[in-house]
Amino acid sequence: MDSVDLQVLRSSVAWLDEGHRVILATIVETWGSSPRPAGAMLAIRGDGLVAGSVSGGCVEDDLIFRIRNKSLAIDKPELASYGISKDEATRYGLPCGGKLELVLEPVGDKRRLRELLERVDRHELTARILDMQSGEVTLRPAKRTDDTLGFDRKRLMTVHGPRWRLLIIGAGQLSQYLAQMAQALDYSITVCDPREEYADTWNVEGAILDRGMPDDVVVAMNLDSHSALVAVTHDPKLDDLALMEALKSPAFYVGALGSRLNSQKRHERLLMFDLSAAELSRLHGPIGLNIGSKTPPEIAVSILAEMTAVRHHVDLNKVGIRENEDSSEGNRQVCVTAQSA
Repeated sequence: MDSVDLQVLRSSVAWLDEGHRVILATIVETWGSSPRPAGAMLAIRGDGLVAGSVSGGCVEDDLIFRIRNKSLAIDKPELASYGISKDEATRYGLPCGGKLELVLEPVGDKRRLRELLERVDRHELTARILDMQSGEVTLRPAKRTDDTLGFDRKRLMTVHGPRWRLLIIGAGQLSQYLAQMAQALDYSITVCDPREEYADTWNVEGAILDRGMPDDVVVAMNLDSHSALVAVTHDPKLDDLALMEALKSPAFYVGALGSRLNSQKRHERLLMFDLSAAELSRLHGPIGLNIGSKTPPEIAVSILAEMTAVRHHVDLNKVGIRENEDSSEGNRQVCVTAQSA
Protein backbone atom coordinates (compact mmCIF):
# COMPACT_ATOMS: atom_id res chain seq x y z
CA MET A 1 0.00 0.00 0.00
CA ASP A 2 1.56 3.29 -1.14
CA SER A 3 1.72 6.47 0.93
CA VAL A 4 -0.57 9.31 -0.14
CA ASP A 5 2.15 11.33 -1.87
CA LEU A 6 3.55 8.24 -3.60
CA GLN A 7 0.08 7.62 -5.03
CA VAL A 8 0.17 11.19 -6.37
CA LEU A 9 3.45 10.53 -8.19
CA ARG A 10 2.27 7.20 -9.62
CA SER A 11 -0.96 8.78 -10.86
CA SER A 12 1.03 11.60 -12.47
CA VAL A 13 3.22 9.19 -14.43
CA ALA A 14 0.22 7.11 -15.52
CA TRP A 15 -1.62 10.22 -16.75
CA LEU A 16 1.43 11.52 -18.58
CA ASP A 17 1.82 8.12 -20.28
CA GLU A 18 -1.78 8.47 -21.47
CA GLY A 19 -0.98 11.85 -23.02
CA HIS A 20 -2.63 14.06 -20.41
CA ARG A 21 -1.31 17.36 -19.09
CA VAL A 22 -0.42 17.25 -15.37
CA ILE A 23 0.20 19.98 -12.81
CA LEU A 24 1.71 19.13 -9.43
CA ALA A 25 0.72 21.30 -6.46
CA THR A 26 2.94 21.15 -3.36
CA ILE A 27 2.28 22.97 -0.09
CA VAL A 28 5.45 24.90 0.74
CA GLU A 29 4.28 26.94 3.73
CA THR A 30 1.30 27.24 6.05
CA TRP A 31 0.24 29.87 8.57
CA GLY A 32 -2.27 29.35 11.34
CA SER A 33 -4.47 26.28 11.03
CA SER A 34 -4.16 24.26 7.84
CA PRO A 35 -5.78 20.92 6.94
CA ARG A 36 -2.57 19.51 5.37
CA PRO A 37 1.08 20.04 6.32
CA ALA A 38 3.86 21.52 4.23
CA GLY A 39 5.03 18.95 1.70
CA ALA A 40 1.55 17.57 0.96
CA MET A 41 0.99 17.07 -2.77
CA LEU A 42 -1.83 17.13 -5.29
CA ALA A 43 -1.77 16.13 -8.96
CA ILE A 44 -4.31 17.74 -11.31
CA ARG A 45 -4.95 16.19 -14.71
CA GLY A 46 -5.75 18.35 -17.73
CA ASP A 47 -9.42 17.36 -17.62
CA GLY A 48 -9.75 18.09 -13.89
CA LEU A 49 -9.20 14.68 -12.31
CA VAL A 50 -7.11 14.86 -9.13
CA ALA A 51 -4.96 12.60 -6.94
CA GLY A 52 -3.97 13.56 -3.41
CA SER A 53 -5.07 16.63 -1.48
CA VAL A 54 -3.82 19.97 -0.16
CA SER A 55 -6.89 21.16 1.74
CA GLY A 56 -10.37 20.16 2.84
CA GLY A 57 -11.52 20.30 -0.79
CA CYS A 58 -12.20 23.93 -1.71
CA VAL A 59 -8.63 24.70 -2.80
CA GLU A 60 -8.78 21.60 -4.97
CA ASP A 61 -12.10 22.80 -6.42
CA ASP A 62 -10.57 26.15 -7.32
CA LEU A 63 -7.59 24.51 -9.02
CA ILE A 64 -9.88 22.15 -10.93
CA PHE A 65 -12.00 25.09 -12.09
CA ARG A 66 -8.91 27.00 -13.22
CA ILE A 67 -7.41 24.09 -15.15
CA ARG A 68 -10.72 23.38 -16.89
CA ASN A 69 -11.26 26.99 -17.96
CA LYS A 70 -7.62 27.20 -19.14
CA SER A 71 -6.70 29.98 -16.68
CA LEU A 72 -4.06 27.67 -15.15
CA ALA A 73 -2.18 27.34 -18.44
CA ILE A 74 1.26 27.82 -16.87
CA ASP A 75 4.47 26.76 -18.59
CA LYS A 76 6.82 27.05 -15.61
CA PRO A 77 6.49 26.74 -11.81
CA GLU A 78 4.68 29.51 -9.96
CA LEU A 79 3.42 30.32 -6.46
CA ALA A 80 -0.22 30.46 -5.41
CA SER A 81 -1.62 31.58 -2.04
CA TYR A 82 -4.96 30.76 -0.45
CA GLY A 83 -6.70 32.10 2.63
CA ILE A 84 -4.85 35.40 2.91
CA SER A 85 -7.90 37.18 4.30
CA LYS A 86 -10.63 35.91 6.63
CA ASP A 87 -13.10 35.95 3.73
CA GLU A 88 -10.76 33.91 1.54
CA ALA A 89 -10.06 31.47 4.38
CA THR A 90 -13.79 30.89 4.67
CA ARG A 91 -14.22 30.63 0.91
CA TYR A 92 -11.52 27.99 0.54
CA GLY A 93 -12.56 25.96 3.55
CA LEU A 94 -9.53 26.90 5.66
CA PRO A 95 -9.89 27.44 9.41
CA CYS A 96 -10.17 31.08 10.46
CA GLY A 97 -6.78 32.72 10.08
CA GLY A 98 -5.39 29.82 8.07
CA LYS A 99 -3.25 30.36 5.00
CA LEU A 100 -1.29 28.10 2.72
CA GLU A 101 1.15 28.69 -0.12
CA LEU A 102 1.54 26.26 -3.01
CA VAL A 103 4.06 25.68 -5.75
CA LEU A 104 2.21 24.84 -8.96
CA GLU A 105 4.44 22.87 -11.31
CA PRO A 106 3.59 21.82 -14.87
CA VAL A 107 5.23 18.42 -15.28
CA GLY A 108 7.18 18.46 -18.52
CA ASP A 109 9.60 15.56 -18.11
CA LYS A 110 7.97 12.32 -17.04
CA ARG A 111 11.33 10.53 -17.23
CA ARG A 112 12.41 12.22 -14.00
CA LEU A 113 9.21 11.18 -12.24
CA ARG A 114 9.61 7.63 -13.47
CA GLU A 115 13.24 7.59 -12.29
CA LEU A 116 12.11 8.93 -8.90
CA LEU A 117 9.55 6.13 -8.56
CA GLU A 118 12.16 3.54 -9.55
CA ARG A 119 14.48 4.81 -6.81
CA VAL A 120 11.69 4.77 -4.23
CA ASP A 121 10.75 1.23 -5.27
CA ARG A 122 14.36 0.26 -4.55
CA HIS A 123 13.88 1.75 -1.04
CA GLU A 124 16.22 4.63 -1.87
CA LEU A 125 15.44 7.86 -0.06
CA THR A 126 15.63 10.52 -2.76
CA ALA A 127 15.54 14.31 -2.86
CA ARG A 128 13.77 15.93 -5.81
CA ILE A 129 14.96 19.48 -6.54
CA LEU A 130 12.84 21.77 -8.72
CA ASP A 131 14.35 24.96 -10.17
CA MET A 132 11.56 27.56 -10.02
CA GLN A 133 12.98 29.63 -12.89
CA SER A 134 13.64 26.92 -15.46
CA GLY A 135 11.38 24.13 -14.24
CA GLU A 136 14.33 21.72 -14.43
CA VAL A 137 14.26 18.78 -12.00
CA THR A 138 17.28 16.99 -10.53
CA LEU A 139 17.45 14.01 -8.18
CA ARG A 140 19.99 13.16 -5.50
CA PRO A 141 20.27 10.74 -2.57
CA ALA A 142 18.76 11.97 0.69
CA LYS A 143 19.08 11.04 4.35
CA ARG A 144 16.31 10.24 6.81
CA THR A 145 17.48 13.18 8.90
CA ASP A 146 16.90 15.61 6.02
CA ASP A 147 13.90 17.91 6.22
CA THR A 148 10.94 16.64 4.22
CA LEU A 149 10.77 19.95 2.37
CA GLY A 150 13.00 22.91 1.64
CA PHE A 151 11.96 26.05 -0.23
CA ASP A 152 13.84 29.33 -0.71
CA ARG A 153 11.65 30.66 -3.57
CA LYS A 154 14.37 29.73 -6.05
CA ARG A 155 14.38 25.97 -5.54
CA LEU A 156 11.92 23.49 -4.08
CA MET A 157 13.30 20.32 -2.52
CA THR A 158 11.01 17.46 -1.55
CA VAL A 159 12.14 14.15 -0.07
CA HIS A 160 10.55 10.90 -1.27
CA GLY A 161 10.80 7.31 -0.14
CA PRO A 162 10.62 5.57 3.22
CA ARG A 163 11.89 8.09 5.78
CA TRP A 164 10.99 5.65 8.56
CA ARG A 165 11.79 1.98 9.14
CA LEU A 166 9.71 -0.64 10.93
CA LEU A 167 11.13 -4.01 11.96
CA ILE A 168 8.41 -6.53 12.81
CA ILE A 169 9.41 -9.67 14.72
CA GLY A 170 7.09 -12.44 13.58
CA ALA A 171 5.48 -13.16 10.20
CA GLY A 172 1.98 -14.08 11.39
CA GLN A 173 -1.40 -12.70 10.36
CA LEU A 174 -1.19 -9.57 12.51
CA SER A 175 2.19 -8.75 10.97
CA GLN A 176 0.68 -8.79 7.49
CA TYR A 177 -1.80 -6.07 8.43
CA LEU A 178 0.88 -4.11 10.29
CA ALA A 179 3.17 -4.20 7.27
CA GLN A 180 0.51 -3.18 4.76
CA MET A 181 -0.78 -0.29 6.85
CA ALA A 182 2.68 0.92 7.84
CA GLN A 183 3.70 1.19 4.18
CA ALA A 184 0.93 3.76 3.73
CA LEU A 185 2.57 5.74 6.56
CA ASP A 186 5.93 5.89 4.71
CA TYR A 187 7.65 3.03 6.56
CA SER A 188 10.11 0.69 4.93
CA ILE A 189 9.17 -2.74 6.32
CA THR A 190 11.42 -5.62 7.35
CA VAL A 191 9.85 -8.74 8.85
CA CYS A 192 12.07 -11.13 10.79
CA ASP A 193 11.03 -14.71 11.43
CA PRO A 194 13.36 -17.75 11.44
CA ARG A 195 10.36 -20.12 11.76
CA GLU A 196 9.69 -21.85 8.43
CA GLU A 197 5.99 -22.38 9.09
CA TYR A 198 5.49 -18.59 9.22
CA ALA A 199 8.21 -17.31 6.89
CA ASP A 200 7.24 -19.66 4.06
CA THR A 201 3.76 -18.13 3.84
CA TRP A 202 4.81 -14.45 4.01
CA ASN A 203 3.48 -12.61 0.96
CA VAL A 204 3.28 -8.85 1.61
CA GLU A 205 4.58 -7.06 -1.47
CA GLY A 206 7.28 -4.50 -0.77
CA ALA A 207 8.15 -5.87 2.69
CA ILE A 208 11.57 -7.48 3.17
CA LEU A 209 11.58 -10.93 4.80
CA ASP A 210 14.63 -11.84 6.89
CA ARG A 211 14.89 -15.40 8.22
CA GLY A 212 17.79 -14.63 10.54
CA MET A 213 17.72 -14.66 14.33
CA PRO A 214 16.07 -11.49 15.70
CA ASP A 215 19.05 -10.19 17.68
CA ASP A 216 21.34 -10.55 14.66
CA VAL A 217 18.82 -8.78 12.43
CA VAL A 218 18.43 -5.87 14.87
CA VAL A 219 22.20 -5.39 15.10
CA ALA A 220 22.62 -5.63 11.32
CA MET A 221 19.90 -3.02 10.69
CA ASN A 222 21.59 -0.54 13.04
CA LEU A 223 18.29 0.96 14.20
CA ASP A 224 18.32 4.77 14.41
CA SER A 225 15.93 7.48 15.60
CA HIS A 226 13.80 6.98 12.48
CA SER A 227 13.32 3.28 13.28
CA ALA A 228 10.73 1.30 15.22
CA LEU A 229 10.50 -2.32 16.33
CA VAL A 230 7.36 -4.29 17.18
CA ALA A 231 7.61 -7.87 18.49
CA VAL A 232 4.46 -9.96 18.04
CA THR A 233 5.46 -13.64 18.13
CA HIS A 234 4.57 -14.26 21.83
CA ASP A 235 7.71 -16.45 21.88
CA PRO A 236 10.27 -15.14 24.42
CA LYS A 237 13.06 -16.93 22.56
CA LEU A 238 12.40 -14.60 19.60
CA ASP A 239 10.81 -11.45 21.02
CA ASP A 240 13.23 -11.04 23.92
CA LEU A 241 16.28 -11.42 21.69
CA ALA A 242 15.07 -8.56 19.52
CA LEU A 243 14.02 -6.37 22.44
CA MET A 244 17.37 -6.71 24.22
CA GLU A 245 19.19 -5.22 21.25
CA ALA A 246 16.53 -2.72 20.17
CA LEU A 247 16.27 -1.13 23.63
CA LYS A 248 19.97 -0.28 23.43
CA SER A 249 19.44 1.51 20.12
CA PRO A 250 18.14 5.04 19.40
CA ALA A 251 14.92 3.57 17.89
CA PHE A 252 12.04 5.96 18.60
CA TYR A 253 9.64 3.11 19.42
CA VAL A 254 10.18 -0.41 20.77
CA GLY A 255 7.13 -2.46 21.72
CA ALA A 256 5.91 -6.00 22.28
CA LEU A 257 2.45 -7.52 22.06
CA GLY A 258 1.09 -9.32 25.09
CA SER A 259 -1.17 -9.16 28.11
CA ARG A 260 -0.46 -7.14 31.24
CA LEU A 261 0.73 -10.30 32.99
CA ASN A 262 2.94 -11.38 30.10
CA SER A 263 4.39 -7.87 29.84
CA GLN A 264 5.30 -7.97 33.51
CA LYS A 265 7.00 -11.35 33.09
CA ARG A 266 8.85 -10.01 30.04
CA HIS A 267 10.09 -7.04 32.06
CA GLU A 268 11.36 -9.40 34.77
CA ARG A 269 13.17 -11.53 32.20
CA LEU A 270 14.82 -8.52 30.58
CA LEU A 271 16.04 -7.33 33.98
CA MET A 272 18.31 -10.38 34.00
CA PHE A 273 20.25 -9.01 31.06
CA ASP A 274 22.55 -6.00 30.81
CA LEU A 275 19.82 -3.43 30.29
CA SER A 276 19.67 -0.28 32.37
CA ALA A 277 16.50 0.97 34.02
CA ALA A 278 16.39 3.82 31.50
CA GLU A 279 16.60 1.39 28.60
CA LEU A 280 13.86 -0.84 30.02
CA SER A 281 11.61 2.17 30.59
CA ARG A 282 11.54 2.72 26.83
CA LEU A 283 9.70 -0.56 26.24
CA HIS A 284 6.06 -0.16 25.22
CA GLY A 285 4.07 -3.12 26.42
CA PRO A 286 1.30 -3.89 26.28
CA ILE A 287 1.03 -1.93 23.04
CA GLY A 288 -1.75 -0.16 21.22
CA LEU A 289 -4.20 2.67 21.84
CA ASN A 290 -7.54 1.61 23.24
CA ILE A 291 -9.92 1.57 20.30
CA GLY A 292 -11.69 -1.63 21.35
CA SER A 293 -9.55 -3.65 18.93
CA LYS A 294 -10.09 -7.40 18.71
CA THR A 295 -9.36 -8.51 15.13
CA PRO A 296 -5.84 -8.48 13.60
CA PRO A 297 -6.49 -5.39 11.41
CA GLU A 298 -8.01 -3.52 14.36
CA ILE A 299 -5.03 -4.40 16.57
CA ALA A 300 -2.68 -3.25 13.79
CA VAL A 301 -4.50 0.10 13.69
CA SER A 302 -4.16 0.50 17.47
CA ILE A 303 -0.42 -0.28 17.38
CA LEU A 304 0.26 2.10 14.52
CA ALA A 305 -1.82 4.78 16.25
CA GLU A 306 0.42 4.58 19.30
CA MET A 307 3.55 4.57 17.13
CA THR A 308 2.26 7.67 15.33
CA ALA A 309 1.60 9.43 18.62
CA VAL A 310 5.13 8.68 19.84
CA ARG A 311 6.60 9.71 16.49
CA HIS A 312 4.83 13.08 16.76
CA HIS A 313 5.81 13.52 20.44
CA VAL A 314 2.25 13.32 21.76
CA ASP A 315 2.23 13.08 25.57
CA LEU A 316 1.02 9.59 26.50
CA ASN A 317 1.80 9.85 30.22
CA LYS A 318 -1.83 10.44 31.12
CA VAL A 319 -3.44 7.30 29.82
CA GLY A 320 -6.06 4.86 30.97
CA ILE A 321 -5.50 1.12 30.72
CA ARG A 322 -8.16 -1.31 29.69
CA GLU A 323 -7.84 -5.03 28.99
CA ASN A 324 -9.57 -6.49 25.96
CA GLU A 325 -9.65 -9.93 24.43
CA ASP A 326 -7.20 -10.45 21.60
CA SER A 327 -8.98 -13.48 20.22
CA SER A 328 -6.90 -13.62 17.06
CA GLU A 329 -3.67 -14.22 18.92
CA GLY A 330 -5.10 -16.27 21.79
CA ASN A 331 -4.03 -13.98 24.59
CA ARG A 332 -5.22 -10.98 26.60
CA GLN A 333 -4.06 -7.70 25.07
CA VAL A 334 -3.83 -4.57 27.21
CA CYS A 335 -4.32 -1.27 25.40
CA VAL A 336 -3.95 2.33 26.45
CA THR A 337 -6.13 5.30 25.73
CA ALA A 338 -5.50 9.01 26.26
CA GLN A 339 -7.68 10.58 28.93
CA SER A 340 -9.35 13.88 28.22
CA ALA A 341 -8.20 16.77 30.34
